[in-house]
Parts: sequence; C-alpha cells; structure tokens
Amino acid sequence: MVDSTRVSVVPDTPPALPDFTQWPSFPFEGDLRVKRLDDPVPVEPPRKGEGHRECTACNAPDDAYIWVGERWRVRAMDRPTGLPMVLILESRTHLDLGDLPNLLAAELGVMTVRLERAIRSLDGVGRVHVNRWGDGSAHLHLWFLARPYGRLQLRGTFLSLWDSILPPISESQWRENLAMVAAWLAEFGGRPLAEPPRIQWQAPSSLAESAGREEFEESVSVIESEEETPVTVDVTDGSGDAGEPGSVGVTPTVGEPTLTDARVGNVDPRLPATSDDPDRR
Repeated sequence: MVDSTRVSVVPDTPPALPDFTQWPSFPFEGDLRVKRLDDPVPVEPPRKGEGHRECTACNAPDDAYIWVGERWRVRAMDRPTGLPMVLILESRTHLDLGDLPNLLAAELGVMTVRLERAIRSLDGVGRVHVNRWGDGSAHLHLWFLARPYGRLQLRGTFLSLWDSILPPISESQWRENLAMVAAWLAEFGGRPLAEPPRIQWQAPSSLAESAGREEFEESVSVIESEEETPVTVDVTDGSGDAGEPGSVGVTPTVGEPTLTDARVGNVDPRLPATSDDPDRR
C-alpha cells in the first residue's frame, strides 16, 4: 500500500515591511502592506522624446522657463507646491545624461552647483536635494527640491513624497523665490524670465468679496509629474499602447506639470497639465 500525504494550500506570506517604514521621515503610518510586483515586460515602451513620442521640453518656448541660457534652461512647476522651491534643470539639446558630450557634461556640474547655491540662498531653505530619475522623459532633466529649514522629519529619501502632502506655500512667496533664483543665475549669464509678484491694490471693502470667490487649486507635485511617469504597457498585444493618457501613441490632455510663464502667470496652452500616476525613479 502506498502511503498518501495530505497537502494543504498555504496562502502566500506577505513580505515583511522594510525598516524604512519605521523611520521618522516616512510620511505614512498605520496598517500598510507591500504591493504585488508585476511581471516584467519583454520590451520597455519608449519614453517621451523616444521613438514616435514627442518631446515636451524640445517643443517648449523659452518664455515657459524662469531662466534660459545658450545650452541650459530652468523651469518651475505650474503653481506652488508644499516645498519652498521645486525646479528642473534641462539641457537645451535633446540628450539624455549618458549622451552628453564632454563640454555639456562639464557644464552640467557647474550648473548643478550654481542652481543648488541659488536655491539654498532663499529664506527658510535648509538643504537642496538633487534628483535624476528619467523614466518618463528621454530629455535630460534634473530635479532640485528645497527642504524647509528646521523640518527634520523631511530629511532624506521621502522629500518628494512630502511635497505632495504639505500644504502649498503662498503664491506671492513662490513667485518671489522664482525671481530671486532667476536673478542669481543671470549674474553668471543667460536671461532671467521670472519677475517678482506685482502688488494688487484693492479697496478694503472688496477684499472679503474677492476672498470668497477664490477657488482652491490642487498643487502639482514632483511625484505627480508626467516627466517622471512611464507609459502604460498593454502586455496582451505587445503594442505598448493601452489607450490611456500617457500611453504610447496617445497625446495626454492632462498629465504634465505645465511649464510656467513666471512673468505673467500664464500657462502655455501648447503643453499638457498635471498627472496623477506617479513614477518612482
């Protein structure tokens, strides 16, 4: 007689949470669980600026930036976010980091230090984080995130997440900061395009009425930027076009942090708006 063995199905044991969920800088608490990892795709879809996908940076005019030079441009988000300053340094030429010739590679180091110093000179800035992900766009762009001075809980890895969580700073302070950074960069050349906010003179009797008409606008943060949002892949047919905003062959109507005309506060109508689908590095 052959012995039989009863085998019971054991459910998958969820992976343990990593230690960083206990760090003081981790922005969430409570019951958490690790998301299931998707299967790898055989071919990664093209980023913006690759294949037949248009490049937003190449199509953007100079007046969408706060400072422009011969080979570099600096732009801001379309409105204030939770951090004192979030800026993006872009090469004017359509190149990725590993494609830079020696001249631009050397200038990238100089521009990185110069922009970091300019942001760090702002009141209330304790540190400037410099990040490069590049999963959403093939055009070289580096992120500069200012950590508020004294906010020790915001130190380290999760600053870009806190940018989505914190209430946005005032628009007047944001525009003043943009103008100061642009002026700092212009001391070394290039052209500043950001100007400080203009004083809006208003009769006292109309202040309450205008305040009541103001509508809240949700800010666009680093993690929500389509510059860092990879396209959705349809693995059923291998086409890489899932028919959703941000997918291959589809021009999104909403999704990108709009490039800011900091002089007049207008958004370039040729550029898309904001994104909800975050890309992590």
